[in-house]
Amino acid sequence: MPRKHYRRPRGPLAAAVGALTATALLCLGLYGTAGAAVPSPSSGWSQVWSDDFSGVGGTLPSSSNWIIDTGTSYPGGAAHWGTGEVQNYTSSTDNVQLDGNGNLSITPIRDSAGNWTSARIETQRSDFQPPAGGKLRIEARIQMPDVTGTAADGYWSAFWTLGSAYRGNYWNWPGVGEIDVMENVNGVNKVWGTLHCGVSPGGPCNENTGLGSSTACPSSACQGYFHTYAIEWDRSVSPQELRWYVDGVQYHSVNSSQMDAATWNAATGSSHFLLLNLSMGGAFPDPIAGYATPTANTRSGVPMLVDYVAVYSSGGGTTGSESPSPTSSSSSGASAYSTIQAEDYSQQSDVSVESCSDTGGGQDIGSLANGDWAYYPGVDFGSTAAHQFKARVASGAADGISGLVEVRLDSRGNAPIGSFAVANTGGWQSWTTIPGNISAVTGKHDVYLTFTSDQPADFVNVNWFTFSQS
Repeated sequence: MPRKHYRRPRGPLAAAVGALTATALLCLGLYGTAGAAVPSPSSGWSQVWSDDFSGVGGTLPSSSNWIIDTGTSYPGGAAHWGTGEVQNYTSSTDNVQLDGNGNLSITPIRDSAGNWTSARIETQRSDFQPPAGGKLRIEARIQMPDVTGTAADGYWSAFWTLGSAYRGNYWNWPGVGEIDVMENVNGVNKVWGTLHCGVSPGGPCNENTGLGSSTACPSSACQGYFHTYAIEWDRSVSPQELRWYVDGVQYHSVNSSQMDAATWNAATGSSHFLLLNLSMGGAFPDPIAGYATPTANTRSGVPMLVDYVAVYSSGGGTTGSESPSPTSSSSSGASAYSTIQAEDYSQQSDVSVESCSDTGGGQDIGSLANGDWAYYPGVDFGSTAAHQFKARVASGAADGISGLVEVRLDSRGNAPIGSFAVANTGGWQSWTTIPGNISAVTGKHDVYLTFTSDQPADFVNVNWFTFSQS
């Protein structure tokens, strides 16, 4: 995991029944047996993505769904995954495999020299986010490793998400956001749920601890029994809110009023990818144990089993890479010849919002890289054709990193009507205005800003843009 985080033990939390009704929870399949099918969505929800881990025992999970992380860090990222964990992640079926009974098995193993291996996987997709004005539910049915006491020292199970801007950067945590749907250490009969955001150390999310809480699993122990762990990421309410559930019982929430808007938007305003892993030792297990873990008493070879992972959406417009509704934004009907603030998008993919130091302050959109986009519906060009586009941009990209800021109309699949290139401007808050010619355009159109580069790295921030007739 990224650079984190000792969670201080918390007192008991009175669990409250969450927003979903018992009937809806049953429809979502929160109760059942091992190897159960992925639950059908309840009324008002639709399934976005899932994996039920069916397949031949002893084989790897689907490569179309999952990336298998290997080694002790991301390329160029923090050592030991930024958390001090001691294992080496592998793609060996000794550590990660389908068990043939409809489960994914992740197993930590200690060799004769005392070295640990285990596994960590993350979704190929990185576009999971709620629709504008709607909700996203991310859930998994998991059996934590069936080990407790000193034999469990160092075991660290996790199901979690990271902001998609983390990919290819690996040093922008915790600002990009991390949502820990389920964590467990040292065989303690608890599930921890946490939001990480802002800056480290300190900041509005109290890093490196995060804004978290924990509770015992209901009805049966967390260890050795299947439970359903879920979050609801809710943009349909004000303030926006994240809610954590175990077996349908809500035990934690964080909302946007608990921090400044820029921090919340950076952490939750763009898409995320999902991760499953079982690490050994490090910055969470060690402080809970009170000593370095794992130890000579830690048992090798106890797996975490995952029955399914599923993502559902409800309400609002669309999610992920789908085309948004052209009537869902407050920017609808803006004049093309006014200054359009970049953060006033209706929909986006992999875009972060941050405080801006440019004249007038406000916010800009950042962490923009190849494939990212922002959408502004119903921009009115009038009856006299516009021929030029200009935008206020900044870049702290490394030497050799550059890209195009493009304008497309009505569909992201349409060819750009114009673009300009941008490279390092002297820093991510060193602002300059760059013009570009566009094909003549009149009338009212949905405008997409798209960002294209031959490199995967972030290459530009945008404060505002506008059009002109000459």
